[in-house]
Amino acid sequence: MTWKNAILDFQHYLKIERGLSANTLENYSRDILKLESHLNQEKEARSPINITKEEIQAAIYEVAKTVNPRSQARIISGLKSFFGYLVFEGLRSDNPLDLIETPKIGRKLPETLSITEIDTLVKAIDLSKPEGERNRAILETLYGCGLRVSELINLRISDLFFEEDFIRVTGKGNKQRLVPISEVNKKYITLYRTQIRIHLSIEKGHEDFVFLNRRGKQLTRAMIFTIIKDLAKSIGLKKAISPHTFRHSFATHLLQGGADLRAIQQMLGHESITTTEVYMHLDRSDLTKVISQFHPRNTT
Repeated sequence: MTWKNAILDFQHYLKIERGLSANTLENYSRDILKLESHLNQEKEARSPINITKEEIQAAIYEVAKTVNPRSQARIISGLKSFFGYLVFEGLRSDNPLDLIETPKIGRKLPETLSITEIDTLVKAIDLSKPEGERNRAILETLYGCGLRVSELINLRISDLFFEEDFIRVTGKGNKQRLVPISEVNKKYITLYRTQIRIHLSIEKGHEDFVFLNRRGKQLTRAMIFTIIKDLAKSIGLKKAISPHTFRHSFATHLLQGGADLRAIQQMLGHESITTTEVYMHLDRSDLTKVISQFHPRNTT
């Protein structure tokens, strides 16, 4: 079996059996190809079936030296899944990554925006251009509903249940959830649909996507990143932000406002409450208030 055939079979397994997203499939495949490329530079190409544990471990060590611990952990995890799949299919008798330890990476607190910074970004949108209404609706949806960028670009008109104040979101593993949507958010999506989108010449197959480019096609992830980076630059924002920053801000602001952690977990589509708990970080002023209000020795 060649690397190409093994990767194609693995992709099929991840998509059909495990229901993983196209982005995850792409990341896993890229890491496997990176390993194959390195192995081919060292010696005559060996198939993923007969390559030895020592050869793979040496290659992993060399590849890992060029990336940070977080990327190392992702590469090792993906390759471990790949060779685990080959074992599962009876193509190998062992997983060569079983004894390789994943580097320990501390949980990094996510970057967030203040309400003022979000308002400033939204106000910086040039509404004199046709894409202005669309971009405002995009930012309001990212922040107002806490969506991942893949969930935003795949949002469909048939997913909008404005009368019930919900939208249907398709998240990781094609799992669907209902997320509340505010009157403000509904207002800006409706403005975009009725004033801008209605005048586009929409490509066949893209009719149901909410957010479209000027050619009437579904927006890409890269385009959303570009829109946000350009806005941040225009207001001189020093933080390194991405579409995910609005999702982090959504969760953080809800928590600071007193929202229940379980409710936030459901809205974000996290399988584990542990993932949501990362948002339980507080700034120093909040900590001071907690001590002042609740500690028994806060007064003399």
